[in-house]
Amino acid sequence: MVSTQTLEIIRKAAGGGDVDEYVLRLIAEKADPPIRVEAYLRLHEKYLREAEELYSKGDLLQAGEKYWGAVAALINAIAEKRGWEHYSHRDYNIVVRRLYEETGDPELIVGFGMAERLHANFYHNYMGPKDFQVHREAVLTLLEKLKRILAEAE
Repeated sequence: MVSTQTLEIIRKAAGGGDVDEYVLRLIAEKADPPIRVEAYLRLHEKYLREAEELYSKGDLLQAGEKYWGAVAALINAIAEKRGWEHYSHRDYNIVVRRLYEETGDPELIVGFGMAERLHANFYHNYMGPKDFQVHREAVLTLLEKLKRILAEAE
């Protein structure tokens, strides 16, 4: 149990943002690898849940960014577990390429590209509902594939 005073400090440090997300990000930065993997998985679950809620409300910009967050968190978990770098978009591309080379599954590359476009759409707002849906479906497929890859590594 966290004291009221400590929780207030954490809220201030989070800058008005989501406290759970802030704490999980700190854990992901500072903890030992197995705990970091668990933190990334929790972030993935949180982002995916939020993405689906936002999507159901029609908030495609925010939903797309949360889908991107869910993908990035799973990539972070896989890379952390394998000892690969995962600190930038370039690193994410390298991780996905390595996973493609291992599996031969082109949907990893296609789905990741779609996730990146959802991320870009958050900033540029160029997608309509129909193309958003195509991207969303590819990203949901990617997430299932990444979860299987992570589970196989255990």
